[in-house]
Amino acid sequence: MSMLVPPWLESLLSTEFFSFCATHKDAYPSRSECNMFCLDCHDDSFCFYCRSTQHKDHRVIQIRRSSYHDVVRLAEIEKVLDIRGVQTYVINSAKVLFLNERPQPKIINNITGKGSTPSLCEVCSRSLLDQACCFCSLGCKLAGMKKNGDLRFVILSKKPDHEITGRRERMSINRRLPVKEDDQDQQLRESNIQQNKVKYQSEPSQPHNNSNSRRRKGIPRRAPLGP
Repeated sequence: MSMLVPPWLESLLSTEFFSFCATHKDAYPSRSECNMFCLDCHDDSFCFYCRSTQHKDHRVIQIRRSSYHDVVRLAEIEKVLDIRGVQTYVINSAKVLFLNERPQPKIINNITGKGSTPSLCEVCSRSLLDQACCFCSLGCKLAGMKKNGDLRFVILSKKPDHEITGRRERMSINRRLPVKEDDQDQQLRESNIQQNKVKYQSEPSQPHNNSNSRRRKGIPRRAPLGP
């Protein structure tokens, strides 16, 4: 399991962000929020000024906030994590992923609209936008990995194109496969098509009638001249 999960991931998911830096909160109050995380040290969050002094040559990602929940931009995290199966969201014109599970209202009968069943997170049952996804956050994917063991976070040097991660994607492919007809149903359908074809060929073609044309009645005669 440890070979499939980076050593810093669990520390990232359990770290508290957006507190004020004890070192720089007085000197730089506007940019002293601890919203940075070092993938090499993975010990605690730090601010912008700590990065330039203590983590200059390290791998650092920035954590952002959406509705009081921590998110990370897809462009940053996909370089260091295999995030397939996790739902992405668009916030401020940028794709992001939530770090952890969020509280949510309960879904009544798992139905969002008429005749439609939503795709749900396999861990927290949150409604997902993409039916090919299995989890709403990185934390839920980690929990699903610990439970089932058929996922990974480590990026391989070469990914096979045909590989599918997660049971949801395999189910979606099965739903797209055509249903095989029984031999009897197929023969009946072909017979009906042949009968309609023969019937159409045997019907005589009707002459074309022009509804706008009118036939004259009798021979036209000139009116008699007056006296």
